[in-house]
Order: sequence, then structure tokens, then C-alpha cells
Amino acid sequence: MAGGVRPLRGLRALCRVLLFLSQFCILSGGEQSQALAQSVKDPGPTRTFTVVPRAAESTEIPPYVMKCPSNGLCSRLPADCIDCTTNFSCIYGKPVTFDCAVKPSVTCVDQDFKSQKNFIINMTCRFCWQLPETDYECTNSTSCMTVSCPRQRYPANCTVRDHVHCLGNRTFPKMLYCNWTGGYKWSTALALSLAQVGLHVQLSVGLH
Repeated sequence: MAGGVRPLRGLRALCRVLLFLSQFCILSGGEQSQALAQSVKDPGPTRTFTVVPRAAESTEIPPYVMKCPSNGLCSRLPADCIDCTTNFSCIYGKPVTFDCAVKPSVTCVDQDFKSQKNFIINMTCRFCWQLPETDYECTNSTSCMTVSCPRQRYPANCTVRDHVHCLGNRTFPKMLYCNWTGGYKWSTALALSLAQVGLHVQLSVGLH
């Protein structure tokens, strides 16, 4: 009888061990699946990438283009429409040639009406401030109120006309004769003054 009880007790102990192991496996498997579900729900910190759009190419038309006639002769373009390789060692007052190229967005042609980018211009060797008065425009002053001798001068800013080519800055300061007196041109004011003086002389002679 005692010999039959011992195998039964051993079987019970073995069953307890197996039950413990099965429960342990179930618990450990549940934790792993829970951790896996947690990782799926919460993938952790995410990286964000900012897409920088490519800068759009500028389509603005340069302001000088308004002065440049389209498909005209390159040699007759205004100075603001071309870039020239000038040589300041030329002899003053002598004819000289310079290599020039049209600026971007400017179109012109040669004598055969073929599109041209590089060309040569002929001009006289002199700086812009040495041009004759007919080749530039200057600001006027109306603050000269008297006819004086010698004639007064005033500081003015002068700009070379578009079709004229020269060396150096196309805008320059210059001292000009005061040509306006009280709203009248200097020559007109001088004539009026002389007429008034003559009238006084005649009246004086008539009284005597």
C-alpha cells in the first residue's frame, strides 16, 4: 500500500511542476505580446523633415530694358543697354573703337539684320564731363535773383544723353552760369535792365 502511494505523490509533484511551467510560459508570453502591442501603438519619437521649396527664378525685367529698342542696330543702342571694354589711355579728342556686348534681356541686330551680342562702337576719346553742352542735360536753379558782373555760377548735376557715348561716369557735377533771374532767363533779364537804364537816361535828358 505504501509502495503505491509514493508513485502517486511523485506524479502529483510532477503535475504541479508542469502546471507552474505552463503558467510561467503563459505569463511571460503575455508580457512579450503586451510589450509588442505597446511598441506598435507607441513607435517612439518620430523625425520630421522640412521640404524647402526651390527658389523660383526671377522673371523681373531689368529697368534698363525700357530704354533699349528691340531688334534695333546694336551700334545705335543707348549706353545703358551695353557694356563696353573701355581704354582710358586713348588720346583725347581722337577717334577710338571699343569692344561692347549687349546686357541681358537686350536683343539687337547687325547691318545684315542678324542677331548680335558682341560688336564694336566708334566714338571720340573724352570723358563725359568734357562733352559739349548739347550732349548732356543739367538741373536748373531759379534762385539766382540778380544780374551780376561777373555772372554767378551754381552747382548742378548733369547727365549724358542716352545716345551719347563717353568715358567715366555718365552723371557728374558741374558749375554752370546762373541763367535765371527772378523767373526770367538771364539774357532776357539783362535786356530788360538795359532797356530800363536807357529809359531813365532819356527821361533825365528830357527834364534838363
